[in-house]
Amino acid sequence: MAQVTGRGKGRLRRPMSQINVVPFIDVMLVLLIIFMITAPMLQQGVEVDLPEAEAEALEMDQRVGEPIVVTVTAAGAMSLNQGPLANEPLAGPELIELVRDLLAAKPGVQTYVRGDRNVDYGRVMDAMVALQIAGAGRVGLLTEPPARDAD
Repeated sequence: MAQVTGRGKGRLRRPMSQINVVPFIDVMLVLLIIFMITAPMLQQGVEVDLPEAEAEALEMDQRVGEPIVVTVTAAGAMSLNQGPLANEPLAGPELIELVRDLLAAKPGVQTYVRGDRNVDYGRVMDAMVALQIAGAGRVGLLTEPPARDAD
């Protein structure tokens, strides 16, 4: 039998080779519950029924950040996708001011209008004009791709 020299009593100590993973599992379960509760809250936005169109998908320029999107609901209310009043109904002057601030912070960011298929075309034009007054050079319209029938 081997003896340990140096520390006196000659008792052989073996290193503990087990790790207690119970605290780690507890922490992971708590984080899982937190993420399960908060994930649905992160999905925010204004619900609109976009028109369908056979259009080529646009490429997003990731260098300038998230595009500015003005949403026009079926009732004609306009809202922005970002900023201090994100997804809140905005009047024309408020919208122009907020977009102007966003464009000043991120020059060159892409701008789009999401208009519900049932909204008056004049309200979509109001949103486009507001974006142009705020300083957006080019304004795009967002649509949904047409539904494909399964054959």
